[in-house]
Amino acid sequence: MVKASREFQVFAKPAGSLCNLDCHYCYYVRKEPLAHEGDPFRMPDDILEEYIVQHIDACPTPAVGFSWHGGEPTVLGLNYFRRIVALQRRHLPPGRLIRNGIQTNGTLLDADWCRFLAAEGFGVGLSLDGPQELHDLYRVTRRQEPTHALAMRGYELLRRHRVPFDILCVVHAENVRHPLDVYRFFKQIGARYIGFLPLVEPRPDLAGGVSDRTVPAEDFGAFLSAVFDEWLCEDIGRVQVQIFEEAAGTALGGEHALCIFRKTCGDVPVIEHNGDFFSCDHFVDAGHRLGNIRETPLVELLESPAQRAFGEAKLDTLPHGCRTCEVRAMCNGGCPKDRFLRTPNGEGSLNYLCAGYKRFFTHCRPFIAELAALRQRQSPETQTPPLPSQNSPVGAKTGRNDPCPCGSGRKYKKCCGK
Repeated sequence: MVKASREFQVFAKPAGSLCNLDCHYCYYVRKEPLAHEGDPFRMPDDILEEYIVQHIDACPTPAVGFSWHGGEPTVLGLNYFRRIVALQRRHLPPGRLIRNGIQTNGTLLDADWCRFLAAEGFGVGLSLDGPQELHDLYRVTRRQEPTHALAMRGYELLRRHRVPFDILCVVHAENVRHPLDVYRFFKQIGARYIGFLPLVEPRPDLAGGVSDRTVPAEDFGAFLSAVFDEWLCEDIGRVQVQIFEEAAGTALGGEHALCIFRKTCGDVPVIEHNGDFFSCDHFVDAGHRLGNIRETPLVELLESPAQRAFGEAKLDTLPHGCRTCEVRAMCNGGCPKDRFLRTPNGEGSLNYLCAGYKRFFTHCRPFIAELAALRQRQSPETQTPPLPSQNSPVGAKTGRNDPCPCGSGRKYKKCCGK
């Protein structure tokens, strides 16, 4: 059986862009070209089974990770995911294991859902943009009603049923002005893993080039720096913040786990509800549709010259100023979707968030340098593996290359295994 030459993560979209909410900044819910006439936003059983089989066959590691995204995947109902698990069990070869992750807005979760997620070992990503007044600015129902209370109900259910989960917080033009309010809210509710996702909405038709909701780049750097200072003083080892761990990883000699900071990309493609394969979650368009798994096996699409070229273009188009930047190793130019500005000397492909990333990564460099120096002083004989935090749901049988049980979507060795 042909395996992929490298590890990969697929964002599977069994419900397509279908969602029960109408978040104002959502880039995926309006993927109307993906809806064909008479084609419901629901991955049929035959395509679902074909995808699961091909994904297992293509995966080069003993642990096979599935990532279920949307839209909102829970709109398909619990029985649909019971079907997913049954198909995975049917086709999983002996000696291998499966890890499932699901990204959700949490508003449709109930006790049955959470019992299922806990029993089947799902890791969950929960979308939450901070305290109520900031979350409800943009995360609303289709009737434009607030959703914070519904999301918090889902949060409490996940905690009650001991489902491992992390928080994904979109940082926009409003909550960016309240970094400590946002961070302390997450600490107050007991969050242990937090990812901050900057909102960037290009608008070439506007004078500023971005929407009013877009986070100002410098402000994003200030936001991260303020949170970092409090985390360093009060929460290191207790709260995990994704971008801080990415920065620390460079000092510890590790590779970036987050695709936006790797030198090249292309290892996180999308499978849509109809079996279409796209290069990336942010490039689901006609120009980046490389085929369909019903016609071309998933492993061939992953290894295709077009997908390789998509990933390598990130490095190939990196501006000269980025190549010589003192914090390049920490960001590597950021996500290609945000690289639409020009450098002072007229080069293209500069990341809109460059000023913010540079501000934050420069701010945390003394800490990173201290980590690097500490690592150099320790011989392999004196180095001892760190213990997971007392709240980390890490099992003794978790392998270094297995997906981390905390639900972050990363390998254990690059997450709680640090």
